[in-house]
Parts: sequence; C-alpha cells; structure tokens
Amino acid sequence: MTDDQARSGRGTPPAAPAPPAGGAAPTLRRGALTGYLWSLIAFLALGVLQIFFAGLGVFSLDGQEIGSPTETAFAPHRVTGNAMTLVAVLILVLAVAARAGRPAIVMSVVLLALISVVQTLLADLGKDAAVLGGLHALVGIGLLGLAGRMLSQARAALRAAG
Repeated sequence: MTDDQARSGRGTPPAAPAPPAGGAAPTLRRGALTGYLWSLIAFLALGVLQIFFAGLGVFSLDGQEIGSPTETAFAPHRVTGNAMTLVAVLILVLAVAARAGRPAIVMSVVLLALISVVQTLLADLGKDAAVLGGLHALVGIGLLGLAGRMLSQARAALRAAG
C-alpha cells in the first residue's frame, strides 16, 4: 500500500461486520432461564412422586419400624428426596446463571435449605415425635407451593425475555 492510499483510506481491508445486537449473553441467559424453568418442573414432578412414595411406604410397613435396618418401605421416598435435593441445587445454580433476580435467587436458596436441611431433620426427628413427622409432610407441601410460585415467575420472565 502506498502513502497516498493509506492517507485516503483506499486499499485498506473492509471492516469486520458488527456482531449481532445483544451478542451471546442474552442467548446464554435465555438458555439458563429455560433450564431453570425445566428444573422447577422436574422438582414438582418429583414432589408428586414423593407424595405417592410416602403413601406407598406407610401402607407397606407390615409392622416394621420406620428407619430400622430391615425397613425398606420408605426407600423410594428417601431416594426421591435425595434427587429433589440435587434438583434444588441445580435450580439455584441456574437462577444465578440466568440472572433471574434477587427474589428468584432468594426463593431458590430457601427451597434448597428447606429440602436439604429442614426436611432431613424433621424426617429424622419424626421417628421419635410424630408431630415432627407431621410437620415433615406439611413442609413438603409448602415446598411444592414455593416451587409452583417460582415456576409461574420463571414463565413470566421467559416470556419477557422474548
């Protein structure tokens, strides 16, 4: 390229096209928001199974004591509870990744704390105090209500995101 071409701008390579408006960040956010929504649906579906497995366990005890070494009636209920805890962790991670907002993140933390700590304690203590076992069931229903509210808000956020 000559000095004249450099001064006039002729002979310079064309500029690269501008990236699309918004870039990859909105796509990543929308993907995380979609994952957040589906993980809430999975949590709710597991919650329905959890209720079924609790009833199945109660009517399958055949005189065994809950939590005894030979008792397996509540094994599906326990496994589903552990799966719900893992899904609750995923819900929190996706809420943060999606930048779903402070209320969604706070509700995700509450959901995780209730399912992982409170429910475990109530289930263990319920073996010796039936009222705590009853609270375990009520908190479980509350968890489903909280997840349902979160799902409703996630749907609205996804619609707003386009």
